[in-house]
Amino acid sequence: MLELNLKSGVPICDQIVNGFIRLKALGLAESGEQLPSVRQLAVKLSVNPNTIQKAYQMLESSGVIYSVKGKGSFFSDDPAADIAVIKAAKRDFRSAAVSAKELGLKKEELIDIINDVCKEGNSEND
Repeated sequence: MLELNLKSGVPICDQIVNGFIRLKALGLAESGEQLPSVRQLAVKLSVNPNTIQKAYQMLESSGVIYSVKGKGSFFSDDPAADIAVIKAAKRDFRSAAVSAKELGLKKEELIDIINDVCKEGNSEND
């Protein structure tokens, strides 16, 4: 389900939020599907339950999930969830482009990569 990269420098809470957004974006999580309980996910990821709770609150405030008292948290079918997914994808893409530029890739090289991905539909290309 979710995997954390403790060496990435990205806060664990943000990795959890992005992970659930990614699951929704890729169609690996359906609207109405229940998320693991805070306690279950904390044990599975070896993370403090407060971190999971904070991530769930962030997901709920952005409309990606909703909570039902006594039942748990569920993926939303709210259009705001789709907007949050698109915003996250744009943020991730922008971050990757900035990193690539800082590493010396030229504008033309970045455009070539984008064109390759759009033509072939894959995310890795030399």
